[in-house]
Order: sequence, then C-alpha cells, then structure tokens
Amino acid sequence: MDLLNTLVDKGLRRELPTRDEALAVLATSDDDVLDVVAAAGKVRRHWFGRRVKLNYLVNLKSGLCPEDCSYCSQRLGSKADILKYTWLKPDQASQAAAAGLAGGAKRVCLVASGRGPTDRDVDRVSDTIKAIKDQNEDVEVCACLGLLSDGQAERLREAGADAYNHNLNTSEGTYADITTTHTYADRVDTVQKAHAAGLSACSGLIAGMGESDEDLVDVVYSLRELDPDSVPVNFLIPFEGTPLAKEWNLTPQRCLRILAMVRFVCPDVEVRIAGGREVHLRTMQPLALNLANSIFLGDYLTSEGQAGKADLEMIADAGFKVEGASEVTLPEHRVTAGAGCGAHAEAGCGAHADAGCGSHEGGGVCGSVKVQAEQEQPAEARTDLVAVRRRGAGTDLAPNA
Repeated sequence: MDLLNTLVDKGLRRELPTRDEALAVLATSDDDVLDVVAAAGKVRRHWFGRRVKLNYLVNLKSGLCPEDCSYCSQRLGSKADILKYTWLKPDQASQAAAAGLAGGAKRVCLVASGRGPTDRDVDRVSDTIKAIKDQNEDVEVCACLGLLSDGQAERLREAGADAYNHNLNTSEGTYADITTTHTYADRVDTVQKAHAAGLSACSGLIAGMGESDEDLVDVVYSLRELDPDSVPVNFLIPFEGTPLAKEWNLTPQRCLRILAMVRFVCPDVEVRIAGGREVHLRTMQPLALNLANSIFLGDYLTSEGQAGKADLEMIADAGFKVEGASEVTLPEHRVTAGAGCGAHAEAGCGAHADAGCGSHEGGGVCGSVKVQAEQEQPAEARTDLVAVRRRGAGTDLAPNA
C-alpha cells in the first residue's frame, strides 16, 4: 500500500502517522501535490464534511508589546508601520465583532498584544465577552491574551469564554532562536491551563520562518500531544521592520503540503488556515479548503486580508458551505468524550502570529509518491501582498467582513 493510502487509512482511524510518513508528505514533489491534497481531503471530509467554519478577529489592543517574538509586527522594537492603540471599550469591541458575525462568522477571537493579562485586563475582557454575548447569544468567543497566570483561565470561562488561543508557533528545539523573552514551556503551560479550566484549547504554528521539515513535524506532534480542539496554521507574513522581513520561504505548493501534513497528524481536529494565506497560497486558496475546515474571515490583527465577500464566494465556488451557528464543529466523539485527535492514549492529539488569537527527505517510507530530488527553490518575495491594516478596530473606517 502506498504512502497516501496508508495515511488516509490512518486518518480515518485517528491513528498517528509515523514521523517518517509525516516527513514524506512534506518532501513530496510539486508534481504530486494534487494527489496529496486529494488524499488529505478524504480525511477532512470524513470528519468535517464540506463545512467551513468562519472565525473573526477583533484586535482589542494593538502594538507596543514587550515581548521580542521575531515574527510579530507588534514586538518590542518593531519598526513596522502598524496601528497602535490601547484597549477598546466593550461596546467598541462588540460593534467590531458584529461586523464579522453579520458576514457569517460563528466564532469571535478577542486578541490583545502583551506578555499576558493582568487581573484588571481579565476584567476588561470579561466585560467585553458579556457585551458580545448579550447581543449574540449563540456566538463562540475565543480569547488570546498571551501567557496566563493561575486562576485567569477559570475567570475567563466564568465570564463566558468558550476557548483560549495560545500558539506553540515552532518546535521546542528552535524556539529560543525566535523568542527570548519567554520560553516554549511557558506556552505549553498556558495551553494546559486553558484545558484545565474547561476552555476549548486552540493552539497552532507559524510556517515559513526558516525552519526545517523536522521542526514542522516536531511542533505538530507536540500539538497533538497537547490535544487542542483547533490548530491554526499561520504562514509567516514578513513585515518590513521585523527581524524576519527577508524570510520568503513558502510557495503555494509548500503551504498545501504543510496543511496536508497537519491534517494527517491531527485528522479530527479543526484545522484553520490563519494569517498569511492570501500572501502565500494566493490563487491556490480554494484548494486549501480541501485540507482545512476553518478560516479567518476578512482582516487579521495588523494586516489586511482578502475581502470578506471574496472569502464567501471562494467557499461557495469551491463547493463548500459556511458552517451554521447551530452546527457542531467537532466530531461527536471529541465533543462527548473529550477524546484526543489520536486513537492511542500515549499520542494525544501563544503570544500570536498575525492571525492571533515556515528540507529533508523522509526516509524509510515505502510508497509510490515521488520525493523531491533537490531542495525547493526560494520563493519570490511578494512584498506587494503585505498590506498593513488601516480599517476596522482602532480606526474610524468600516471593517472588512
């Protein structure tokens, strides 16, 4: 049985692929990318049908972060010309959220720059959650506020938060090369705090920062062990004025292979295409819907996204449908039993990238899929596609939704 058939069978059984199999997906050639998408698409449709969940970001506090995450336009010392403002009032945040909900979003993600919230910040966000839910009873609210202290996750849950986002971003082995002001272990601890408080954990990665295939597999396997309900896959947006401004390492085909690998490793988890899809997937975005069952609608934290109307048209044209507010995103076994995305107990299924809150051959795999014989060529720098957000939250202009 060849590699892709093996991975499909494992995905339908929620069985963990081997590391060599995951690496082999990343090492497949561009000639075989449609075969990879078709195979991972079978797993995606088995667990999620043709539904696409829409999420909407509200940037509660933008810029001036004391952390030094190299990928982030809001980082300490960033020269990126982004919007900078302090906390939105609850009614302002609720109005911003309403635009996304009117566009079809069922989850609102409330994000704030910073190392982590103070207790006063938790009070602010709690008031904002109440304001949003008073107007939209069925909406899901996810908070993304950085590192959590003891008791804060419980307070957010009591305030009505449904989920908490904190991304691992990259592998433990390379984390210190990206960020020095906090540790990988700090991020893991926050995801575990969210879990323990009864919040739905959301944690993902950033691809395109110069990492190896092994790093990508490492972080996705670590995510599986943490057992989040949703895994956002961000593709680095190389903002001018940040240390990673020159890192243009992704092609559309590379992005599709990464999404396929994530789907195979965490088959029954909400895989979300997050920041950078417009920059790196470009006209291949509709193909990615065969791999991910969730996207962000409209703009991101500090960058502009595709027009919300275009997102909706893309979903319809690709033969998918927007997931309704009354539809349950996750498969029944995850909802009712809290099961991990793996079939075995020993293999259970941050600040943030701009979506809030990228090689070596895999040896030892017997399969019919061709492996790239030479290193992928560097991608062309598409700086023209990096548009700083100038509308929506923190401005007087209407949001994109």
